[in-house]
Order: sequence, then C-alpha cells, then structure tokens
Amino acid sequence: MNLKKVLTPSAISCDLPGNSKEEILESLMDLAMTTGKVKDRSAAMRSILERERKMSTGIQNGVAIPHGKTEVVDELVACVGIKRGGGDFDALDGEKSRIFIMTLSPVNRSGPHVQFLAEISQLLTDSQKRERLLKAKDADEVLDILTA
Repeated sequence: MNLKKVLTPSAISCDLPGNSKEEILESLMDLAMTTGKVKDRSAAMRSILERERKMSTGIQNGVAIPHGKTEVVDELVACVGIKRGGGDFDALDGEKSRIFIMTLSPVNRSGPHVQFLAEISQLLTDSQKRERLLKAKDADEVLDILTA
C-alpha cells in the first residue's frame, strides 16, 4: 500500500490536543475531517468509540491505532497525531500512548483496512522510527518518516 496516497499533511498533527481517550479521539477525528472524505462526523466517531469499547487500540511502545468501519467513508481514511507527553489510552502495556494513527474504512471493504493496519503496525515496531516521529517538527517530516 502506498501510504502517501492515504496520508496527507493536513491529516497529521505533531501536537495533538486532548488528555483523555475521548478528547484524543475527538482531535483525531478533527484531523480525519480535513480529508473531506468523511460524510458524517458523528457516525464516524461512533464507529471508533464502538471499536474502543470492545478492546483498547492502545497497543504498546507508546502506539495506539484506533480504527473503525463505517458507511460514512467510501475509501480508507487515515490520520496521524503525535502527543509527546502522551495520553492514557488503556494501552496493553500500561504505558501512555504518544503516537496515534487512526483509520476509518468502508464496511464492505476489508482488504485495504487490514493491509494498512498491518503495514503501519510493522513500521512502528522500529524503535528508531518511533523516536524520529516523536521528534518530528511538522507534518511533512512525519509523512517522510512513515513513507521512507
């Protein structure tokens, strides 16, 4: 998958606002809305919150990958938020999450969703890449790190 086709600088924040899980998710949804591909913010937010209720998407090593499937997008939508101080995201390892990558996918298309999640998860297993993301100064730099 070509991440440059999915991620755009306008959907990336190097200073993600919010402290609680819900505030962080709202900030990520604000980024997703900049793509112009989300037809209904509330429905998209519901899909993300429903997924989080099943099990936290805070994984480990300071990474969270909230995601949802919804009928209000026609193609995969993704956004990235960096929160250097971290936020409590009920991560599996109990640590604060600092790198957030959120995706919304159409209900009827699982291929791109699974492929994106697998690719992003693989990228973020690299501790040096995670450190570089946390030091990134702007959205273009984040995009370069993720697509290099």
